[in-house]
Amino acid sequence: MSRLFLALLAALSLAAPVRAGVDIQDVTSPGGIRAWLVEEHQIPFVALELRFKGGASVDAPGKRGAINLMTGLIEEGAGDLDARGFAAAQQALAAKYEFDVYDDALNISARFLTENRDQAVALLRTALIEPRFDQDAVDRVRGQVLSIIRSDLKDPDEIARARFSEMVYGDHPYGSSLNGTIDSVMGLTRDDVVSAHRGVLTRENLFVGAVGDISAQELGVLLDTLLGDLPAAGAAAPQAAGLDFAGGNTVVDYETPQSVALFGHAGIARDDPDFFAAFVLNTVLGAGSFDSRLMQEVREERGLTYGVYTYLADKDHAKLMIGRVASANDRIAEAIEVIRGEWARIAAEGVSQEELELAKTYLTGAYPLRFDGNARIAGILANMQMSDMPIDYIASRNDKVRAVTLQDVARVAARLLDPEHLTFVVVGQPEGLEGTN
Repeated sequence: MSRLFLALLAALSLAAPVRAGVDIQDVTSPGGIRAWLVEEHQIPFVALELRFKGGASVDAPGKRGAINLMTGLIEEGAGDLDARGFAAAQQALAAKYEFDVYDDALNISARFLTENRDQAVALLRTALIEPRFDQDAVDRVRGQVLSIIRSDLKDPDEIARARFSEMVYGDHPYGSSLNGTIDSVMGLTRDDVVSAHRGVLTRENLFVGAVGDISAQELGVLLDTLLGDLPAAGAAAPQAAGLDFAGGNTVVDYETPQSVALFGHAGIARDDPDFFAAFVLNTVLGAGSFDSRLMQEVREERGLTYGVYTYLADKDHAKLMIGRVASANDRIAEAIEVIRGEWARIAAEGVSQEELELAKTYLTGAYPLRFDGNARIAGILANMQMSDMPIDYIASRNDKVRAVTLQDVARVAARLLDPEHLTFVVVGQPEGLEGTN
């Protein structure tokens, strides 16, 4: 019977997609906890998304990896339930909880049937308020984290990411993996895990999205029950990261038939008046799938790679424009040369009207496809709040894309694209490519 309920829960999480023009309610609980809610009563199911701003970036000095380790332990026993008992209780309720941590946020997803709502919330509350952090669980999850770290040391993509981050961010938390190092993770104690829990799961950094079979009044009661006993405040956020983009190439020798390259320079903030023009520009340059300039020039015209892409990284403490490409060792130098050339050409000349219209059609057409299930919509609501977007952003977003003109893109290309400081980190054994850093 429990397998049937779990299958139903999975189906419901993707069911009844809500239109992009949904009615979002701004709800405040009696205890003062705020959430955005979309009521959807067609099916007896609720998706709840919690975002705790700060994430792994608020690791205590010398304790890198503590918040990541703690996140892996949240559901490894709570209250009077050990890890096995907690998993059995979750399965019996046909509830689903997911815990993930990133540089700037700790995310918790909960999905449950209306008929089991009170019990599912009560169980999740024990995980958030009364985690056990048993020593055997700490040791077991620590071993899993160490395995990931050791694996990353042999992964060209992860090696490139680590070197790029270290170069760009220096000693800022962004400059090291949120997993920590082998030494830092080996040194973490249960007390460090408890401190990490108190530092990041706090009401002041909380953002909530909810979608499904629940009213605003019911949601208010749920929020106070689930989250009311969390600490009001926690660890301080780090300062803004100082970015160091030297330009040129950094080559990390690694025996592999294909080189991986990460590249980038400073980006643009989401609240910048030019953000949407930069968003469209990036779609033309490298984010528009097979229609992007880099895919056309690097893959279609020259066959140098299977894929190349760019994106705008709007991190809480740093704004970057980043890309990735991989190519055979004897072709990566040419791929990098082409990327640098297109970067400079668009900075100087802008884009064509055809490229602009194609990018805007792609962006406006793809946007409604994001709203393909209650769980995803709840996540979007929480992320909108974390990014300080207005409550009507979903309705107005495509209009902002359509309003971008050719002149806007040309102006922002000249401002944003910086060929001189475009920095490449290449992992492999690239032929004909010398490191300059």
